[in-house]
Amino acid sequence: MNDNRHKIFQELEGLTTEQRNPRTRKIDLESTEEVLRLMNAEDQGIADVVANAIPDIARAVDLVVASFRDDGRLLYIGAGTSGRLGILDASECPPTFGVSPDRVVGIIAGGRDTVFLSREGVEDDEDAARSDVRSKTVTKNDTVVGLTASRRTPYVMAGLGEAKRHGASTVLVACNPRADVDVDVQINLVVGPEAIAGSTRLKAGTAQKMTLNMITTASMVKLGKVYENLMVDLRPASAKLVERSKRIIMMLSEVQYDEAEKIFEASGRNVKVAVVMAKKNVDREKAQNAINAADGFLTRALGERK
Repeated sequence: MNDNRHKIFQELEGLTTEQRNPRTRKIDLESTEEVLRLMNAEDQGIADVVANAIPDIARAVDLVVASFRDDGRLLYIGAGTSGRLGILDASECPPTFGVSPDRVVGIIAGGRDTVFLSREGVEDDEDAARSDVRSKTVTKNDTVVGLTASRRTPYVMAGLGEAKRHGASTVLVACNPRADVDVDVQINLVVGPEAIAGSTRLKAGTAQKMTLNMITTASMVKLGKVYENLMVDLRPASAKLVERSKRIIMMLSEVQYDEAEKIFEASGRNVKVAVVMAKKNVDREKAQNAINAADGFLTRALGERK
């Protein structure tokens, strides 16, 4: 065995995500329902693992918020399942929170095609990772979050190193215990061996998805994209989102459907502007000025908090 293969073999041997799960060793002999029950039983502890990581997740959120306030971005970088989860989370932010698609960006090993068709070998290409990070013109104003269940994926680690070289804040999300890695924040989601050994699209993937949900949602809350628990900066790009916008206006302004629709259209289809127009009885320009003066926070624009 050559030195590189031996090194990789030893690395895998020590990873929690590569171990066999004693509770599922006979899964191949079980009935369909029992296979599903075994998998479901393994999933039960994932939320607790994520809960234990909240202090580190909070540190990551603070970095992301600081980046946005400095006109920077959040970039995810990953390979395989982890990379796809980053792409998914990034793609959800524009319609949900009204941010530009270039503010939350997903980078995946192998490029766009690997979102749909797996090319597992690309996770080893460190030069491609560095090139991909440089192509995004990463700066000190950005936060780059590396996603790797194993904690060792060469593409991800090289990408984080390149991001740090350009001054970006860096976060590592992994599903193995903490290691000596040069990043600003480590989030370690140790969910234990998978129901099928090494299949990190299972518990590890679920834990990563929950964590990415928290990072972007909490960041957007801190940036004023949410009022109470409503997505007041949503982009009404579909019939469903148009009607959701009207419902939000109705709930917050205590008006009926026809009035909400009229205000919504008069506001330029902007929920925040519509709510200020309705509650403060002002025109669109004054409502927008109030929101701008409040740094986008509807609570402040309505005078509910300084």
